[in-house]
Amino acid sequence: MKPGMLFALCVVACISVSAQTGDSKNSEKLPAPYATKSKMNFSKVVGWKNGAKPVAPEGFEVTEYAKDLKNPRWIYIAPNGDMLVAESNSHFGLFKRIGGFFVGAHRSNQMRKSADRITLIRDKNKDGIADERFVMVEKLNQPFGMLVMNEYLYVANTDAVIRFPYKSGDTKITGKGEKIIDLPASKINRHWTRNIIASPDGKKIYIAVGSGDNHGEKGMEAEVNRACILEINPDGSAMRVYASGLRNPVGMDFAPGTEQLYTSVNERDLLGDDLVPDYLTSVKENGFYGWPYVYFGKHPDPRVTQNLAMVEKTIVPDVQLGSHTASLGLHFYRGKNFPEKYRGGAFVAQHGSWNRSVLSGYKLVFVPFKDGKPAGEMQDFLTGFVQDLKKDKVHGRPVCVNEMHDGSLVITDDRCNRIWRVAYKGSSVATR
Repeated sequence: MKPGMLFALCVVACISVSAQTGDSKNSEKLPAPYATKSKMNFSKVVGWKNGAKPVAPEGFEVTEYAKDLKNPRWIYIAPNGDMLVAESNSHFGLFKRIGGFFVGAHRSNQMRKSADRITLIRDKNKDGIADERFVMVEKLNQPFGMLVMNEYLYVANTDAVIRFPYKSGDTKITGKGEKIIDLPASKINRHWTRNIIASPDGKKIYIAVGSGDNHGEKGMEAEVNRACILEINPDGSAMRVYASGLRNPVGMDFAPGTEQLYTSVNERDLLGDDLVPDYLTSVKENGFYGWPYVYFGKHPDPRVTQNLAMVEKTIVPDVQLGSHTASLGLHFYRGKNFPEKYRGGAFVAQHGSWNRSVLSGYKLVFVPFKDGKPAGEMQDFLTGFVQDLKKDKVHGRPVCVNEMHDGSLVITDDRCNRIWRVAYKGSSVATR
């Protein structure tokens, strides 16, 4: 055996011992890699027929807020209450579409051309159903995150952050977009979404950028400024990596009453049914969270040559969200419409698995918080997306969760082109 290979195996062994001796705030032991075979198991989306809709806890009402969109991925609620929807999709070339057909991916994913636009939706008469719709910006490049600040509408395309002149109430962007920063989007662009959020004081913007591939198999030179959260000034200057080792951070939000940023992260695939857990975590400045070397603490990925210096500085995430759940949307509840137990807690939208023998995810979950920190077990909140678990049939796939000014939640279903609204009917509607 070559000396270099022997050294790498010793490093993995040492890290494995550390991982199994309590080096995790979530002390439950994870299974070994490949404890089960890794299965490609795409769900079969059947849609919402005959009045079917998601199911919320008792006292809540679920209604269809908007439909007939084109792959609605992300929602931003403007300061005046307008809903902005990013309609975008993965880019599937001819060969990918053919391959997707043979493996069944077309049953689970929209494989048509990306709309690449932002649509504005309003509920003008305040009855809980959208009644006005305007195409606000077109000809974008896989837009995702949005932000209104300083009389600009910021849009995070997959390859750049651009901003447009914006005034409250605008239904059409007529000004020319200004690119303020380029983002990595090479041919190796498996995780193409780019989310953005402003700091509570409005002085910084944070950009979530996923890895180009699964576990760095295409080379770390292809992962510069990826698998991380970037920080910039509102004009795009002073870009730096704020936190790294985050395979695919998507949702971002600040815990209410704090300046603590949290993110929901999709972890790596192809290690078995129950590896690796997606997670919700606080994001520490200059923090490193393990990708690609280790996962959920210092559990080594056997496919990756270890970097002991990086492993030593790895931060253990705060909350496990289940393996292969594709936890995407994240929102801390700030309203008054929901009962007290939900106030200040985190809602996470789980798009659902493709790499698990039994489907996982396909729901909206809730994590209780107290004083800005996780304070209880993850709970199911909005279910009913799975129609028949044994036959891998699902009604739809939730992506984003956000909050309207009346305290109701809105959730996108990108596969079925809908937006669902959840309101608590056990009390009168109260605004923030």
